[in-house]
Amino acid sequence: MASASTTAPQIKPGVAPLRAGQGYSFLLRRLHSLTGIVPVGAFLFEHILISNSTAISGWHAYSRQVSFLANLPLVFFLELFGIWIPIAYHALYGFYIWYLGDGNVGEYPWSGNWMYTAQRWTGAIAFIYILWHTWTMRFTGVDLHDNPDLSFGKVAAEVQHPLLLAFYAVGLIAASWHFAYGVWLFAAKWGIVSGDKAQKRLLRVCLAFFALMTVIGLVSLYTFEARFKDAPTPGSNVAQASHAAAYGRPVR
Repeated sequence: MASASTTAPQIKPGVAPLRAGQGYSFLLRRLHSLTGIVPVGAFLFEHILISNSTAISGWHAYSRQVSFLANLPLVFFLELFGIWIPIAYHALYGFYIWYLGDGNVGEYPWSGNWMYTAQRWTGAIAFIYILWHTWTMRFTGVDLHDNPDLSFGKVAAEVQHPLLLAFYAVGLIAASWHFAYGVWLFAAKWGIVSGDKAQKRLLRVCLAFFALMTVIGLVSLYTFEARFKDAPTPGSNVAQASHAAAYGRPVR
């Protein structure tokens, strides 16, 4: 009596490509993918590797960088259309895609699926981190656009709290991963890099980029927490003198 043998279906590991979808779905997914690189990714690149890294050189250098950004033409509209709206769209539509998705990490524990799941979770953490950081630095307390000399001290005062310091570290690492691996996803899903070997090489580059962003970000965070204790803080005499010198008013 012949015995029948069954063969498990061969499922190719990896991350599913962008689907055409119905109606506007494909366009919305493309826009979601694109905003993750420009402008949201560009914002993270500038914020971590350029602006925050200037703090390593001292609070004066960081204040100059904040002053430069604050005095860009039409800065409010640049923030609104270049940062806030794109981040809100990318995050909220990303949550929607996550809600519709069917994670299969438990059934098919391929590295690609684990990375894709990490991409979803780091996106959520990064979104919370960016919301908190933007709210506390931009919309509460002293206005850093008017008082850039207080920018280093304001950040330093916040990260003196151990829980907030840990929150900043986790958020920074999550944002770095989400952007770096997002570059690989963007290139793979848009067909910019095709073929297994090319995609593996790009993945190594993106992981190295993640490590670079993480190291520079954590060094900057350490600088805010532990160095340059002479930086002016809101309410200090140094801060009042600096503000008076900038606006020509005597210190009371």
